[in-house]
Amino acid sequence: MQAFSDIPVLKDHLLTVIILVPLVGAFCTFFLRSDRVVRWFALAVSVVDFILAVPLVLNFDRTTHGMQFVERHGWIPSLNVQYYLGVDGISVLFVFLTALLGWICVLASWNAIDKKVRDFMMSLQIMQAAMLGVFSALDVVLFYLCWEAMFIPMYLLIGRWGGANRIYATLKFFLYTFFGSVFMLVGIVALYNAGGTFDLQELMKHGYTFDFQVFAFALFFIAFSIKVPMFPFHTWLPAAHVEAPTAGSIILAGVLLKTGAYGFMRFLLPMFPDASQFFSTPVIVLSFIAIIYGAFLALSQDDMKKLVAYSSVSHMGFVTLGLFLLNKNGIEGGIIQMFNHGITTGALFLCVGMIYERTHTRDLKDYGWAAKKVPYYAVSLLIFSLASMGFPGTNGFVGEILILIGAYENYKLNVLVLIAGIMLGAAYMLWMYHRVSFGAAEGHGAHGDDEGHGHGDEEHPVRDLSPREVVAIAAFVVFVFWVGFHPMSFLDIMHESVGQLLTQVNGPAAAISSIAGH
Repeated sequence: MQAFSDIPVLKDHLLTVIILVPLVGAFCTFFLRSDRVVRWFALAVSVVDFILAVPLVLNFDRTTHGMQFVERHGWIPSLNVQYYLGVDGISVLFVFLTALLGWICVLASWNAIDKKVRDFMMSLQIMQAAMLGVFSALDVVLFYLCWEAMFIPMYLLIGRWGGANRIYATLKFFLYTFFGSVFMLVGIVALYNAGGTFDLQELMKHGYTFDFQVFAFALFFIAFSIKVPMFPFHTWLPAAHVEAPTAGSIILAGVLLKTGAYGFMRFLLPMFPDASQFFSTPVIVLSFIAIIYGAFLALSQDDMKKLVAYSSVSHMGFVTLGLFLLNKNGIEGGIIQMFNHGITTGALFLCVGMIYERTHTRDLKDYGWAAKKVPYYAVSLLIFSLASMGFPGTNGFVGEILILIGAYENYKLNVLVLIAGIMLGAAYMLWMYHRVSFGAAEGHGAHGDDEGHGHGDEEHPVRDLSPREVVAIAAFVVFVFWVGFHPMSFLDIMHESVGQLLTQVNGPAAAISSIAGH
């Protein structure tokens, strides 16, 4: 990988290349006419982008908190807007995650999307480029443009290739995100007037009055909390997930939700430290509500996809809780849980899509035969269900235990609420798995049988995982156990950047004390 990164254009412009590959791929896809060629070309482009993201992580210097792979060029001199890119130990993980999910989404759409395939793949590629830009941008205007750009393809994915209620879901998604974007835009103007620059690094160094911090914190918090989504802004998420095609659900859960939590760390905590501490308790309370409320909603669902969607509300509650504990274990637990949620919930949505392609139903009452009819699928679903509930040895355990430790440090009674959330998570995931794999099906099959809708019979058997699906599943499984058994390979990347973030939020003495205590 060292020799690979010595290529001049990759050494000096690696982030630009990673962002441009899917964008150029989308442009080239426009001229293709064969659906088969479009699929293979989109897969090739996404795999190349993933390969480029690997040296970004391998060559990342873990001993410094500074921005790396920096690219900086003038763009709009009159407004001091720059083309300014860079990654630290936090953002580099999500650039990698975005590139990883890109080719998995193409595989997930291989047979599921059979109409307007070219337009679909173009939308996926444009969205991937925009999301990569969000995690790499160090200029506020560039960040905002990428933030807005990534929503447009998602509107199209849901509105053109979604389910029966796709128009309702798209409209709700648009209204919520537009509402949040207006608040962000006002916050950006306020920041520029106060700091005189759009440079994120410089804005973090600028000292703001407490009144301004509270004002700007509220603006950005609304925008980012809608995208997480936090309670009570969560109601757009289940509709979007349920109506989105499988790839749309994977990328929505895997990356788009993370951009909101990433915004907390890139804007709120370092720029408005006093306001962050002032509002930390209300945010923690909202996080607790999301954890418990989301879990109960998931537990009451009969629609498999809606259950996984509501589980995201609960799991992202753990993330926001960890970040606003404002201690080392909490923030690192929140970050690794963001990465874990992208892997685990993305995998669960992939599993939902696979079984839906075979049965054309998501009603849990129609299942109960997976362990018998599709055993490899059942094993895969079991792995991801255990990871989602935080079973030891899986990635979910690492994030939850760090957040638990961080919560215990702040206030010991916090742990009781978290344990209740974890127990409810285990309840709805095990309940779902039992009903899919072992429970007696209550419905009637698509072919008039009595064992369950679309379960297959001698005339219409349900096939197990195909080689294409095995590749996509295997990629998720690798990271479930990699993070679960060797978490330090991921935590080491973020240590220095989290230490710097703590310094910005709590002051040098508090940050040193937190790090020394662990």
